[in-house]
Amino acid sequence: MRSARLSLALETGALSLPSEGLIAVYRPVLGDDLSDLPADRVVVLTGFKPDHDHFAGRYAVNAAPPYAAAIVCLPRSREAGRALIAQAAAEVAPGGWVAVDGQKTDGIDTALKDLRGRVDLSESLSKAHGKLASFSVGADLSDWQARPSTVDGFQTLPGIFSADGPDRGSVLLAQALPVKLSGKVADLGAGWGYLAAEILKRPGVKRLDLVEAEADALVCARVNVTDDRARFHWADATSFRPDTLLDAVVMNPPFHTGRTADPALGAAFIRAARRMLAPNGSLWMVANRHLPYDAVLTESFLTAEDVAGDGGFRVIHATKPRRDPLRAKP
Repeated sequence: MRSARLSLALETGALSLPSEGLIAVYRPVLGDDLSDLPADRVVVLTGFKPDHDHFAGRYAVNAAPPYAAAIVCLPRSREAGRALIAQAAAEVAPGGWVAVDGQKTDGIDTALKDLRGRVDLSESLSKAHGKLASFSVGADLSDWQARPSTVDGFQTLPGIFSADGPDRGSVLLAQALPVKLSGKVADLGAGWGYLAAEILKRPGVKRLDLVEAEADALVCARVNVTDDRARFHWADATSFRPDTLLDAVVMNPPFHTGRTADPALGAAFIRAARRMLAPNGSLWMVANRHLPYDAVLTESFLTAEDVAGDGGFRVIHATKPRRDPLRAKP
């Protein structure tokens, strides 16, 4: 979808690539086709580890500004989108341009409306349920830059999960964790550190690995969790490998890929937890009640039971990870 708008913009002259210099692409996602851009001059900038790793094999991912031009792939969060646009406007050299591209479902109409009062924005190009428009850098958009917020003593940033406070599922999970939780523990999808802070209230915990794929969330977690037992990992939880097998895994796994519900993502977290746990280890997790996790829990653990919850969430305790997991049924 994004590639269709980019191709059309280049074909019609709505965008003209600079003859030299780096072209920054902010926050593309796995599956985005950037082949219309000169690969040797593209810099992909994203804080989401799976996307970063995907593009790292094809493009530069750490070349510093200034850039000759930039494309902002609009995220769902309005504040996060504004921050990306402001960042691009500050990092593109004078004379360069910034293109803003996004789906209608992600708020591109609102973003372009907000921009029209601030910059000389081109006519928008519509295709594939989205829009693209561009502007020459020069206007000061620094008031749109990302600024941390404080919620109940925790720092968060725009665009990260549950930026306005701990979500109900995590609160339920934290309340269900046993006082005697101990040993080596991992928090998969640790976010900005709410669950980690609760885990570290247990004196028996010797070490806690916070595993988080979103770099901005991990930045906040480092501020929010200052216990010496904590170790921080910018990593995809589904492929993370701890130094040693763990005594417990705690998690509130994501179940969306963009706007699309994807229970397979939560299932991958469960299988990853199984691989990380020692033979007597246990999993503590929370999930929305409608998600079909019973089969993968049975595949991965000898026992799994609901220990808490409410009308929308279930808190699950699973024990004794299977060394030879059952084959998942299709």
